[in-house]
Amino acid sequence: MQKIIIIFTVVVTMSLSAQKKKTYIYSIKGEDTLSLDVYTPKNIKKNDSLPVLLWMHGGGFSEGSRADSDDVKLAKYAAKEQNYIGISMSYRLLRKGTKTGFGCECSRDLKLETFKQAVVDYMDAAKYIIEHADELKIDTTKIIAGGRSAGAEGVLNAVFMREFFVDSLENYNHVNFAGVFSCAGAIVDARYMTKNNVIPAVLYHGTQDQLVPYGSAPHHYCAPERDGYIMLDGSNAIAEKLADFESSFYFKIVKEAGHEISSIPFADLDKIFNFFEQTVINDEVIQTKVIQTKSE
Repeated sequence: MQKIIIIFTVVVTMSLSAQKKKTYIYSIKGEDTLSLDVYTPKNIKKNDSLPVLLWMHGGGFSEGSRADSDDVKLAKYAAKEQNYIGISMSYRLLRKGTKTGFGCECSRDLKLETFKQAVVDYMDAAKYIIEHADELKIDTTKIIAGGRSAGAEGVLNAVFMREFFVDSLENYNHVNFAGVFSCAGAIVDARYMTKNNVIPAVLYHGTQDQLVPYGSAPHHYCAPERDGYIMLDGSNAIAEKLADFESSFYFKIVKEAGHEISSIPFADLDKIFNFFEQTVINDEVIQTKVIQTKSE
C-alpha cells in the first residue's frame, strides 16, 4: 500500500506541473511590486474565454507568498483539472516586521486599515485581469474570488464590503465576482451583506478557531480592553446571511478544529468546483451544510 501511495503522488505532481505559467505586474505601490502568477490550461484555444479563480494566500498579513506550494498547487489544479484560469496573487503584507503583528497588540484602527488595503489590492488585481481579459482568456462574468486565512478575510471584505473599504468605488464599477471560496475567513460586519451583493459561497471553518472566529466574536478573541479588540463575523454568520437571502452556499464545518482549517481542502476540490459549476454556470440554488468532527 505504501508503494502505491508514493507512485500516485508522483503522478499528480507531474500532471499539475504541466500548466503554462506567466507572471504579470498588476500594480506598484511604494516599494511593493504586486504580481499575479497566471496558470493557463495547456491546450487553451485562441478564442477561449474561461472561468477564473483569483486566489489570495494567507499569513496574517505578515508572511506568505503567491508562490507558496499549496497556493501554487491549487492554481495549477484549477487550470489542469477544471479548465479554469488559475491565478495566485501577491498583495502588500502591511504587518510584516511590525512589533505588534496582527494580534491583540495591534490596534483596531490598524487592523481596519490592513483589511482596507488588502481589499484595495484584491480589487486592483481583479480590475487588472478584467482589463486584460482577452489576453488572459478570461470570462469576466465567471470570476471566483478565493483565499485562505488572512487572504480569505481580504477576499470576503472585498466581495461583501467594498462600499465600506473602497474610497473610489467608480474605479471598480466593472469589477464583479460570480462566487467566493473562503478557508477560515471572516468579514468585519455581515450586515453589509444584502440580497443585491450575495453570491454563491464555499466556506470552510473550524468551530474552535482561535484566530479568525467561526461565528461572531472578537478577532483573535482579544479581550475588550485590549488595543486589538474588534468584532468579526466568521463563516457561520456569513452562512446564516446567505440562508436568509436564499443564496447558494457549501459550508463545511469541522467541530473542535482550529485555524488549521485554513489549509486548502485538496480532497474536496472536485466537490467545490462542481458546486460552482451548478450555481455559477448553471444558475442553480444549492444550500449544503456538512458537519464533521476533527478526528474524521
